[in-house]
Amino acid sequence: MNDRLARVTLMRLAEPGDVVMSRLVASQGPEAAVGQIREGHPEPEFARWFAASHRRDPSGAQRERLTVRLERMFVSWAARLETAEPARDLAEGERAGARLVVPGDCEWPTQLDDLGDSRPHALWLHGEADLRFSCLRSVAVVGSRAATPYGTHVAAEFGAGLSGREWAVVSGGAYGVDGAAHRGALAGGTPTVAVLACGTDIAYPSAHHSLFAAVRSQGLLVSECPMGAHPTRPRFLVRNRLIAALSRGTVVIEAALRSGALNTAGHAISLNRNLAAVPGPVTSETSAGCHRLIRQGTATCVTTPEEMIELVGAMGDDLAPEPRGPLLPRDRLDPETRAVLEAVPARAGAGPATIALAAGVGLETVLSCLGGLAAAGYVERVPRGWRLRPGRPDR
Repeated sequence: MNDRLARVTLMRLAEPGDVVMSRLVASQGPEAAVGQIREGHPEPEFARWFAASHRRDPSGAQRERLTVRLERMFVSWAARLETAEPARDLAEGERAGARLVVPGDCEWPTQLDDLGDSRPHALWLHGEADLRFSCLRSVAVVGSRAATPYGTHVAAEFGAGLSGREWAVVSGGAYGVDGAAHRGALAGGTPTVAVLACGTDIAYPSAHHSLFAAVRSQGLLVSECPMGAHPTRPRFLVRNRLIAALSRGTVVIEAALRSGALNTAGHAISLNRNLAAVPGPVTSETSAGCHRLIRQGTATCVTTPEEMIELVGAMGDDLAPEPRGPLLPRDRLDPETRAVLEAVPARAGAGPATIALAAGVGLETVLSCLGGLAAAGYVERVPRGWRLRPGRPDR
């Protein structure tokens, strides 16, 4: 059994993110790990590591209980090994149009190494894009499945804005914020990556079948689950670590206090990735999680794709423009002319001397400024002097 077949086998034996299995693979190698599981019991050195990983100095009884627990894991893995058919899995994946990438392949994203013992054994990819290159400049956009119209609008704007500036969007392909972010990214033309909690041959949710087809044509479906694997609640939470690890930073758009998006935020923090959150209405429960992240200082408040790019981009090269209010015509007036304009009454007319007194400037200055203001349409002459023109430019 070669390395690739061994990794395909391991995907059938343990759940994604199983730290014990990952540690076994890291210490023994994929092929030796499969061989050790086939024997049905761990080596003494690995058993000692397992005991030490739970307690620094376990007592005899505790060590015995941990040993029994580890042996039960090996028995369970060995039972699954009896039905594993890695060659068939590879053939079925290829027939479905997917491809397998493993650590060391050109397309393997090396940032996944940051996951340490929870690094996936291999990944199934289905799509036209290159995973490694797509994730070099990428942002994870996550949020509530039960998103409000505000949340889906903001997510679509972020997806399109990031994609339009050649930043890939990574998300989970779910309802709500995920789906809106993917659709926005597809409109921008840059690859978008959907990390699934099931096999790449399973469309979940089924209503996103057409969305996943569009993602495959312009981006990638990614999964560490074997072909035919259906989603479970734990798999959704475990796959969140991949979303956080693949991207340069994560932005949370709408998340309640118990939202799964906060789980992705936690992974981003533990991986030293940039974390941002979009504020929402203070009365909205679906934004309460975002507000807590901002208040605790764990997430940076962002309101536009440009601000997110500034957070994750190159220092000095990806600065977001400072927001400014609208420039009014009167902003272009010099200080004296503006003072004269402020002194002109809106209804009843006033003479130049009265205006000069109110503006605090000389009479000659007032006469000069009134001529220019009249020509620009700000003021008009009336029988009793000067007044503001009803249809002036500042309106």
